[in-house]
Order: sequence, then structure tokens, then C-alpha cells
Amino acid sequence: MTDSEALRARRLGGEVLAAIGFYTRLPVPAPAVSFAAAQWAAPLAGAVVGLVSGLVLAGASWLGIPAVVAAAMALGVAMLVTGGLHEDGLADVADGFGGGRNREEKLAIMRDSRVGTFGVLALLVAVLVRWAALTALAGAGAWAALLALVAAHAASRALLPLFMVLVPPARTDGLSAGTGRIGRATALGALAVGGLALAACGPGLALSAAVLLGVWFLALARLCRRQIGGQTGDVLGTLQQGGEAAVLIAASATFT
Repeated sequence: MTDSEALRARRLGGEVLAAIGFYTRLPVPAPAVSFAAAQWAAPLAGAVVGLVSGLVLAGASWLGIPAVVAAAMALGVAMLVTGGLHEDGLADVADGFGGGRNREEKLAIMRDSRVGTFGVLALLVAVLVRWAALTALAGAGAWAALLALVAAHAASRALLPLFMVLVPPARTDGLSAGTGRIGRATALGALAVGGLALAACGPGLALSAAVLLGVWFLALARLCRRQIGGQTGDVLGTLQQGGEAAVLIAASATFT
């Protein structure tokens, strides 16, 4: 391996660690790399979350734990690994979009750490949908559920860089605006990684999930432009939550 190849390998490894360190609470080193450039690895961080969650579900199923309980355990572990990062964004968006009368009020509500009625209801629906899909998948087999979880967490995070490229920030400050400029090559790289995760589940699931993800992506992009004029970190969390649910729904329909 040449010096340039070794340097590139170290940089790519550092970007993967940076993505895992941001999207999870796993104790990994914090390399000095561009966070914007590291976003191609967002689906890899998601795959790690899905793998941990899927192994818990598979282990629970192997022990004879009922599917409804095993699915709840898998969801809970995923939330622990991520610290509820994206669930928090979903709740904030639901409260802001549902309770604010204008753009300024919506953005102010989204920054409020308190959770309101809209946020609670959004979280309840999101958890119920994913739990129901995982319950069906667990009944179909632990291997199918594990594959679906890895694909769902990877593909849903693969959408985030492209969303940041195509939809401008709604604020001049905040997490999304502070990420930096993400190149189209980075966004396409993330999509490619997410696409590979879907392809591993078979062409039928990959196609149906891709359609659902595309519809969700376009719908949320239009909604956040109309509501607040762009995207924020909370909107990106909402994108991930909806994307994860979409893949699990497609998987439950395909595998069962």
C-alpha cells in the first residue's frame, strides 16, 4: 500500500468513526475530520445501530421470548444506542409544525426542550408502527428481522446528506446549518451505501422500500419548505424516523 493509499484509508476510517460517534452513544475515538465530509458514512452508523438492535431481537427470539416483547426490546435498545436523537427531532417537529401559527413561532417551539401533545402523539404513532412491523418480522424469523433492521437504520440515514444538499437550512445557526457544506458526491456516496443495505434484503424489498423512501423524502421536503422555509436538525431526525418506519413496513409486507 502506498503512502497516499494509507492516508486515504485512515481518513475514511476516521470519517466512519466520526459518523458513529455522532449518530450513536457508542464509545469510539473522535478523529479530527470534516463532519460534512463524513456524512457519506451516516448509513454505516445506522447499520451499526440496526445490527445491535437486530442481535437483541434474535437473541430474545432464540430464548423463546414472544415476538411482541422481543420487538419492544429491539426498539428500546436502538433508542439507548442513539440516545433518542432522532425521536427527539420528530417530537420537536410535530410540536412546532402543529402548534406554531407562523414560521417564527414554529422555529421557537422546535427549540423548546419541553414536549407537547403533538410531539407525544407523533412519538406514539412512530413507535407503534415500528413495533408492529418488527413483531411481524420477528414472527417470520430472526434472520429476516435482523436484515430488515440493518437495512432500515442504514437506508433511513442515507437520506440525510441528500436532504441537506437539496433543502436549505431554515436557520443560520443550529446543528444542520453548522454541519457545513455537504458535497453531492458525499450525498451520493451515502445513498449508495444505503442502497447496498437494501439490496442485501432482496430486490423485492429494495424496490418497494426505495419507492416509500422517495415518497417520504419528497413529502417532507415540501412540508418543511412550506412550514419553516427549509430544514433543521429536528427535520432531519423526522426524516430518519419516517424512513426507518417505511423500510420496516416494506419488510414486514415482503417477508411475511
